[in-house]
Amino acid sequence: MTPEQRHRCMSRIRGRDTKPELVVRRWLWHQGFRYRLYVKSLPGRPDIVMRKWRTVIFVNGCFWHGHDCNKRRPATHAEFWREKIERNRQRDAHNQALLQAAGWHVIVVWECQLAPKRRTETLRELDLVLSRIVLQHSDARPYTMPQEELPVAAEDVTPYQ
Repeated sequence: MTPEQRHRCMSRIRGRDTKPELVVRRWLWHQGFRYRLYVKSLPGRPDIVMRKWRTVIFVNGCFWHGHDCNKRRPATHAEFWREKIERNRQRDAHNQALLQAAGWHVIVVWECQLAPKRRTETLRELDLVLSRIVLQHSDARPYTMPQEELPVAAEDVTPYQ
């Protein structure tokens, strides 16, 4: 590719409302979770923020955030891309640490996990994680039986004489 073609291709890559994000957002909405998008006041500007549950979800692209599944690296400007992706990884780790220190639950969903073959499994795991978080935040206390003796509906059995 010529530099102009490469520039045109790279400029069309979106940072918001990506297909993987939309998959997760639709699923969350259908499960009854409500959320905000790209809250600027939080470190890293998370993709999805559920304030009620103090949970943020990052939907990361495998290439841009240096996921292990992505073995391909650009052949041209290899050093630039290696440094850029490493900076992205360090920034992600720093932002996640800040969020966790502030009491937020941080969930990262990778683009490769939302491929059609793995999507159902990934969303099921997301459901389990969110269920655990919801239960932690609920005020439900376990039911305890009263200590008093409850009345018995039937009488003691006495033999007929």
